Amino acid sequence: MSRKVAVSADHGAETLLNDIVEPSGISGYDRSHRSNSELLQWLATDTHVHEVSTCLGEAEYRLLSPLARQAALAKCDPDHRVLIIPGVMGSELGRTRGAPWPDDLLWIDPVDVSNGRLLELAWPDASRTRALGAIPYTYFALKLRLDAAGFSTELYSYDWRGDIAAAGMALADHIRTLGARRVSIVAHSMGGLLVRAALHHRGMDIVQRVVTLGTPHRGTLAAVQAIRATYPTVRRLAALDPRHSAEELTERVFHSFSSLYDLLPATGTLTDIDLFDARCWPEHGPRPDRIALDAARSEARRPPESDARFFAIAGTGQRTAVTLRHIEGDFEYEISSDGDGTVAVASATLAADRTWYEVCEHSGLPRSERVAQAVGELLRSGTTTLLAQQSDISDAPHVRISDAQLRGTYTEKVEWRALSAEERSRYLNQLNLAPPLYRV
Repeated sequence: MSRKVAVSADHGAETLLNDIVEPSGISGYDRSHRSNSELLQWLATDTHVHEVSTCLGEAEYRLLSPLARQAALAKCDPDHRVLIIPGVMGSELGRTRGAPWPDDLLWIDPVDVSNGRLLELAWPDASRTRALGAIPYTYFALKLRLDAAGFSTELYSYDWRGDIAAAGMALADHIRTLGARRVSIVAHSMGGLLVRAALHHRGMDIVQRVVTLGTPHRGTLAAVQAIRATYPTVRRLAALDPRHSAEELTERVFHSFSSLYDLLPATGTLTDIDLFDARCWPEHGPRPDRIALDAARSEARRPPESDARFFAIAGTGQRTAVTLRHIEGDFEYEISSDGDGTVAVASATLAADRTWYEVCEHSGLPRSERVAQAVGELLRSGTTTLLAQQSDISDAPHVRISDAQLRGTYTEKVEWRALSAEERSRYLNQLNLAPPLYRV
């Protein structure tokens, strides 16, 4: 799950055009938002510096600007295209207002969250909500580093609320339109499951290699926590909403996301509990939608297994929920450092000769310079010497934490408008960090 976001300062209420009254609800994040293509072009040409730095933040601009200039000078093979697929929550979502007004950015606009508008993301909706691009903070560095290494890359964005099978079919359709002789894919988090779903459709023999970064090939307990309103991201988002609790947002919004049900681990993988049987969930606290569970259990929704084209990079060394059990009518998670904070190592790996490890947090995998270099080697040769092929974190201390304990975290509301720009940046970019309870 990828939730790092670009941060910009809120602007005043000035109108965009002197003779037109600005519609209500336009936030500073809406005004500063730009498409991926615009931002990347401006970075490469070193133009519109103020707009780019406002959208991305000064620190991010300083990181990406030289990378973009290097990428612009690199020579690439146009017959070999590389798609970068974000993970769940890794694409911006919003609505088109129409010229001359900026798009209405919903995911993730903290001003909208603080105004209770997260409710509008319930799936399926009848609005014009659509994917607006990959979240720059998480994916621009990876794209530009691969471009600079001589790859012709494209950021692919999608609405991550729907089921993986449907999103995989749409990805296959997109791959067929590329017109390239060869295609490779770098997929972060749930994006790797989309690729697995896509590759069994016709015409996918042009896909040469797939590198997954922190993909939960066997599910993730973060999905269980999201459904139970105990996942740190859910609780930190709810802290920004003065009117709705984490439990209310979970039952009215997150329970509607088909993707969360697709991410549940099967019995025997991370847990002995049949999570697709509603009767196996605790009676108290938020419970899953029974119809959604039945749909996710069906064969049609399960992505096919990976094949020899797949290579995996797993994050380690972060406090992660690695197993799940029942205890006194509640769920209890075993916490260790055998994961990236979101996905356990046991779920992110493939065969031993096709898996590499990096001590890194889940959202940090696509931002890591060394991971990007290793991805480049894997795309070219199917192997890399930059990362280890065994994890040495297995002896890290373990603790056990229940949903009841997690439900007591991040209950105090945060007044967004009272935060400084630095505090806002820190809050958003740490949405999915493990809570202090996970530490020994």
